[in-house]
Amino acid sequence: MNYRHEFHAGNFADVLKHAVLVRTLLYLRRKDKPFRVIDTHAGAGLYDLSGPEAARSGEARDGILRLLEGADLGEASGLLAPYLDVVRAAGAPRLYPGSPLIAQSLLRPQDRALFCELLPEAAQALRRAVGRDARVKQIEIDGYGGLRAYLPPRERRGLVLIDPPFERRDEYERLFDAVVAAMRKWPTGIFIVWQPVKEPEIANAFCRALAAQAPDWLRIELQVETPALGRPLARTGLMVVNPPYVLEDEMKNILPALAGALARGPGAEFSIERGGDAEHGAQG
Repeated sequence: MNYRHEFHAGNFADVLKHAVLVRTLLYLRRKDKPFRVIDTHAGAGLYDLSGPEAARSGEARDGILRLLEGADLGEASGLLAPYLDVVRAAGAPRLYPGSPLIAQSLLRPQDRALFCELLPEAAQALRRAVGRDARVKQIEIDGYGGLRAYLPPRERRGLVLIDPPFERRDEYERLFDAVVAAMRKWPTGIFIVWQPVKEPEIANAFCRALAAQAPDWLRIELQVETPALGRPLARTGLMVVNPPYVLEDEMKNILPALAGALARGPGAEFSIERGGDAEHGAQG
């Protein structure tokens, strides 16, 4: 799969990933102690939703733009408000922030972030987007190499976001090995691992294998229509290792709201699983 983010910025997968990222950062901010954010595949940082790539795909129209235009989120409105505030502050609806800018916006003076991006063009764009910020370090490096080099952080609290482009056939193998090694180096860190669920059997095998290595985990998936061959991505998921204790209950409010607001057709649904206990629901 080729997941060039210029085409997909602000789509339903971004909405889910970034909503979870914001809720996790807000949880870390509850204590005064500093935390570290590490983004392994940081990307360009800021995306023009009016640009040729985003306009060609139109995916943001069925993603973030629905929420910004006032989709009914019910009881989840309060939980999603901080995420939507960050998006608006970054320049929405024309611009959409990637995960580095979202994380940067929620750092306090004592917190730090490390953004890894291998592609020179994207790394240059990221430097422009982040600007001069003593709290933030940007490195032009493979994200998996960044995990090996920079864990554990001295803060001992924080999160790692891992969302590779899935351009290589061996991406799942590399991802699994990197996450397991990182967990061993930083057993108390929060790890948010994103995946596009194109082949459910492969995604399920990866999640089962990772769950066997992590005693505390939360699996979250969102589907916006029944997947079909040749159609755009319809299902996405996150594995969260060492999730905040509040995240499961928060997602029980957020996921049904997103399944309803972002549905593209019949078959929109969600799932939450923690420690083998699953809760399922459907919309549309």
